[in-house]
Amino acid sequence: MTPILLLCGIVFIVCILSNKLSAKVGVPTLLVFIMLGMLFGSDGLFKIHFSDYNITNQICTVALIFIMFYGGFGTNWKVARPVAPQALLLSSLGVIITAVLTGLFCHFVLRMTLLEGLLIGAVISSTDAASVFSILRSKKLNLKYGLASMLEIESGSNDPTAYMLTVIILNLMAPGETQSYWYLIFSQVVYGIVFGFGLAFAAIFLLKRIRLGNSALHMIFMVGIALVAYALPDLVGGNGYLSVYITGIVLGNSKIRHKAELANFFDGFTWIMQIALFFIIGLLSFPSLIPQVLLPAIAIALFMTFISRPIAVFSIL
Repeated sequence: MTPILLLCGIVFIVCILSNKLSAKVGVPTLLVFIMLGMLFGSDGLFKIHFSDYNITNQICTVALIFIMFYGGFGTNWKVARPVAPQALLLSSLGVIITAVLTGLFCHFVLRMTLLEGLLIGAVISSTDAASVFSILRSKKLNLKYGLASMLEIESGSNDPTAYMLTVIILNLMAPGETQSYWYLIFSQVVYGIVFGFGLAFAAIFLLKRIRLGNSALHMIFMVGIALVAYALPDLVGGNGYLSVYITGIVLGNSKIRHKAELANFFDGFTWIMQIALFFIIGLLSFPSLIPQVLLPAIAIALFMTFISRPIAVFSIL
C-alpha cells in the first residue's frame, strides 16, 4: 500500500509541475499527462506493468462524472442559451456526419471493411468533453459570438449520439445480436434528460429546505448528487454523462448557498480527476506499438481535422 501511495503522490506532484512547464511551452496539459503515463508504463522508464481494462474503465468513469458535472456547473446559461440549438445540432447530426465520412475514408482509402471503418468513425466522432473544458477554461480564450459556450454544450451533450452509433455498429458486426435501436435512442437521450433535470431540481429543493451548515457539507452533498445523477439513468439504460452534465448546468445556474466555494472545490477536484484519467490512459498504452499504427492514425486525424468535421460543421451552421 505504501509504495502505491508514494507513487500517487509523485505522479500528482510531477503532473502539477509539468502543467506550469506546458503552459510556457504551449503543449496541451492533458497531452503531458498522457505522456507522463507512458513514461511510467511498461514501455517507459519505470516499467510499471498495468493492463487491467476493467479497473481503467471504472476509474475513468468516476473521473469523467466529475469532469462533466463541473463542466455543466461552470456553464453560464444566459450566455449559452442563444447558441444551444446549434450546439445540440452539432452534438447529434454533426457527430453522425463526422462518423459516416470518417468511416467511408477508412473503408475506401485505408482499405478497412465498411463496418470496421464506421466503428472507428463512431468511436472518435465526438469531441472529448474533458479536453474541451480544460482548454477553454485554462487558456481563457476570448471567443466571440458565444462560441465557447457552444463548444462546451456540444462536447457535453454529444456522448449519447456517439454511444448509440457505436452500439449499433457493434451489433451489426456480431451475428445474431439484435437490439431495438429506436429504444436505445429513446432511453439514452430521454432518461438522461429526465434524470438530469429531476435530480437537479430535487437537490435545489433539499438545499432550500435543509440547512447543512458549513460549505464543506454542501461539497459532500454535491459529490453525492453527481454520483447519483450518473448511476440512476445508467441503471435503466439512460446516458449517465448527459444526466450529470444537465444536473451541473441547472445547479450552477441556480441560487444555492456557497456557490463560490463549490466552484473552487470542484475546480481542484476536477484537476485531480483529469490527472487520473489521462495518466492512466498513458499508463495503459504501449508506445512501442505506436509505429505500427502511426501513419493510418495521422491520416485519419488529418481527414477529420480538415475534411469530415469541417463539412459537418459548415453543413449545419
